[in-house]
Amino acid sequence: MTTSVSDLPDAGAQPGQQSTRRKFLVFTIMAFGMFMALIDIQIVAASLNDVQAGLSAGPDEVSWVQTAYLIAELIMIPFSAFLAQAISTRWLFSVSAAFFTLFSIGCGMAWNIESMIVLRALQGFAGGAMVPTVFAVGFVLFEGKQRAMVPAILGMTAVLAPTLGPTVGGLVTFYLDWRWIFFINVLPGLLICVGAALLIDVDRPDLSMLRRIDWLHFVAMALALGCFEYVLEEGPRKDWFSDSGIVIAAWVSIVSFGLFIERSLYSNNPIVSLVPFRDRTFSIACLLNLVIGFGLYSSTYLVPVFLGRVRGFDSLEIGTTVFVVGIGQLVSTIIAARASEKVDRRLIISVGFLGLALSLWLTSRVTSNWGFDELLVPQVARGLFLMLCIVPSVNMALSSFQGVELRQASGLFNLMRNLGGAIGIATVNTWLQDDARTQGLRLSESLGAKAVAAQELMGQLALKIAADTPDSSHAFLMAQGILGRLVGREALTLAFGDVFRLMAMMFVVALLLVPLCKVPPAAPGTAEDDK
Repeated sequence: MTTSVSDLPDAGAQPGQQSTRRKFLVFTIMAFGMFMALIDIQIVAASLNDVQAGLSAGPDEVSWVQTAYLIAELIMIPFSAFLAQAISTRWLFSVSAAFFTLFSIGCGMAWNIESMIVLRALQGFAGGAMVPTVFAVGFVLFEGKQRAMVPAILGMTAVLAPTLGPTVGGLVTFYLDWRWIFFINVLPGLLICVGAALLIDVDRPDLSMLRRIDWLHFVAMALALGCFEYVLEEGPRKDWFSDSGIVIAAWVSIVSFGLFIERSLYSNNPIVSLVPFRDRTFSIACLLNLVIGFGLYSSTYLVPVFLGRVRGFDSLEIGTTVFVVGIGQLVSTIIAARASEKVDRRLIISVGFLGLALSLWLTSRVTSNWGFDELLVPQVARGLFLMLCIVPSVNMALSSFQGVELRQASGLFNLMRNLGGAIGIATVNTWLQDDARTQGLRLSESLGAKAVAAQELMGQLALKIAADTPDSSHAFLMAQGILGRLVGREALTLAFGDVFRLMAMMFVVALLLVPLCKVPPAAPGTAEDDK
């Protein structure tokens, strides 16, 4: 774990000797590439109705526009460490940006839902390589106080990108067209591709690794992650294991995962190494990152769904309501970076988890008339405390690794965050559907217990409708429909509150893991810089 970069067979570039200006330019290019890859996970969230209408797709089909991207990205993230060693960080990042741009154009030109899903999967696979690579390079390029800013900046990027996704997508869809949420990637994608090819120089390729790829290992990983995500995505809609397709996918995932573990441990040339998990603090930081990913992606998913289904907001209104989370994240980035240099990281992450639990509990008080004003404080608080979770977890996970192990650890750590997001979105969907049915039954029972009052309300509604509809029976049916929609709306609102409350409790329970972490040693060069 203490092997120096210069001692590694792929590290002939001596990145530490580059000028500070070049280091920051390289880091900026790579961070922007990571931002572009992560924002595209959620950029379609506020525009799914427009995509559905534009491609004549069903509601079950259009959800795969997001899911296909996430599955493919999950597969590439752990694979990127192997590819960076094989073809070098420079060409991995540049080629990834090029293909990401190409497939973005393809998504914008999609002619039906099937082509969109395939192209989104390819886009996610290409973009996935840019996410963990920048973490590893940031820790290699910088030392001392400069290194302390790496987890803060990348943590902010990792959190801000999916948060701003619905806002950017909503604005672009409202003022241009839904296809432009993909076309806007073209210019920055080309700049990143060229900039990465010209400026990144942190290692040397070992092309012989490409001839020794353990394809069985790769297929096992792809099937394990892909089938697992399929179970999570389709399970709520198909009543989980009562559907034969879900059962088959679950078994394939379990068997493939077993094979993946076997190849990771015994393959002569594994594409994913599990060695970093020997470090207890890294393992616990990965579990904490799984919880952070659950909270980050689930809350980012739930608020637009609430605003669309309960409040009836359009894509622009949804986008302008949720963007305030990003303001809180920007403010707390500097606080988190400075605090991580002087305060025990376990204390910082404990404050972050408690604060995030508080923000989720505040959101759980939601009512059916909540909009921008009511969501302002909970959302800003969520943005503030998310950074206090992300920054120390990155430091705890990666600060004790160098060289090849740093790449491997970065891939696994980032995988856990996105895997937490995939699990989170599927879980909260299930909670929401089940709880909405339960709350609807309770409200119906309450109306039945107060049948006289309910009948009076129905009669008053029917009388008002009768003023415009001469048929009294039709007016009564319309009144029943209005009351039914009202009950459904309130049941769904109560379900949203219960889901946010469960998420708050999850963050409180996760605090039990924090004391198990060790205080990581100071990064090389820190003491020197502090003199």
